[in-house]
Amino acid sequence: MKLKKRTIFIITISLSLLSGLLYTTNQPIVFASTEPRGVEVNPEILKTHVITLSETNPPRSEDTDNLDVSAFYIKDQLLKYGDVKEMEYTVWGIPYRNISILFGDETNERIVVGAHYDSFQGLPGADDNASGVAGLIELARILSHTQLKRSVELVAYTLEEPPYFRTPEMGSAVHAKTLKENAVDVVVMMSLEMIGYFTDEPDSQEYPMSLLKLFYPSTGNFIAVVGNLSGFGVVRKTKRAMRSAMSLPVRSLNAPGALAGVDFSDHLNFWKYDYPALMITDTAFFRNKAYHTENDTWDRLDYERMSEVVKGVYNAVLEFSNN
Repeated sequence: MKLKKRTIFIITISLSLLSGLLYTTNQPIVFASTEPRGVEVNPEILKTHVITLSETNPPRSEDTDNLDVSAFYIKDQLLKYGDVKEMEYTVWGIPYRNISILFGDETNERIVVGAHYDSFQGLPGADDNASGVAGLIELARILSHTQLKRSVELVAYTLEEPPYFRTPEMGSAVHAKTLKENAVDVVVMMSLEMIGYFTDEPDSQEYPMSLLKLFYPSTGNFIAVVGNLSGFGVVRKTKRAMRSAMSLPVRSLNAPGALAGVDFSDHLNFWKYDYPALMITDTAFFRNKAYHTENDTWDRLDYERMSEVVKGVYNAVLEFSNN
């Protein structure tokens, strides 16, 4: 009898721990938080931006002359929707620039959405990260017709890729530091990091640790919202808002930054200043095997599903701006 009770106790504790882990990492949501805001996103426009950045323009390496071609392309696109700022800084005497546009009144509370426009060693970088920049430009178009209670800043960042990753020279590191020095209250920072690669092939999705396979799909046909252990609230709010606005499945993960992939983008620089920040991603190399290769080209991306991501991000921005 004692052995039976002990076995039941161990099973109960194990199930409780497993349930707690499921909630902590995946944050299952039964109901969407808001009514979806009806917006149209044209997949062909997203494709045009990705082709221009990854194929038509020069390689987006640290060569500032080549990189500036894409920077000025982004600026020209954003100028259609408002005033644009070049946030210039120097690395070893060489000028680099973030490109930003602000929507709504310039309140102290601000939502930031960012995407880096450089690519690894001048490779095509269609998914990494022309896809995120294309989404950022399309988001600007939609926001230009939107009433906002809090200001929303969209920023195309330079120098996210190695050898600058995790250094103060990252464009997002310079931006986050400036916001902190100016006492700007960042409500949330969303990093759009590779949002264009989806597949319905079985066993196409990998994870940084095998245990996660118990809680997440084995097929790479979803978008992920990723945050650190202090970001449960913003991750959950983003996930719920995105789910209410699109047909694409949304998964979420809150985990320590030390877990591979969790801090692999510009949001990590906002964590340094205790700003709430997260990454919206197709999970990069855990799904897209063309990551950091010459095969990361525009023709491998799914622009229909990418347009769904943009709808979801827009709904999440409104959720943070108006509530």
